[in-house]
Amino acid sequence: MIDFISILPINCVRRDVDAASKKASIEVASELIAKTQGDIGARHLLEALMAREKLGSTNLGEGIAIPHCRHPDCRHPVASLLYLTNPISFDDQDVDLLFILVVPERETRLHLDLLAILARVFDLQPNAQDLRKAQDDRELYEVFQRQVAEALAE
Repeated sequence: MIDFISILPINCVRRDVDAASKKASIEVASELIAKTQGDIGARHLLEALMAREKLGSTNLGEGIAIPHCRHPDCRHPVASLLYLTNPISFDDQDVDLLFILVVPERETRLHLDLLAILARVFDLQPNAQDLRKAQDDRELYEVFQRQVAEALAE
């Protein structure tokens, strides 16, 4: 069973992030993830995530994007959830919710399974609306974890 509590540490969840661009928002997440993962450097992670973005957009539409990559220094899946103060242009669409996912380089199947779960969570419009209503980092974290638990129970 996939454990999103271990994948998304609460200290990697931020509400009211002020980022002016796609790169700036991914940089915030890279720094948060690097602080929790001693083996992953923030700059190296940012470069890997931006390189993945060049291969194809991770924008899901409806204001949501899931930047993701597999990384050689990653030992177990880790993520960051950001709610931006103001939407940014993300491949010609406005985005204000970002879930940034990093998985070990050899974990192709797990990577796809995690993306499928995230797609189920974010496919439901009420879920995105509930995330946007969160008043602080903790509430954002708790709402997301509840949504994942519900998606996994289906």
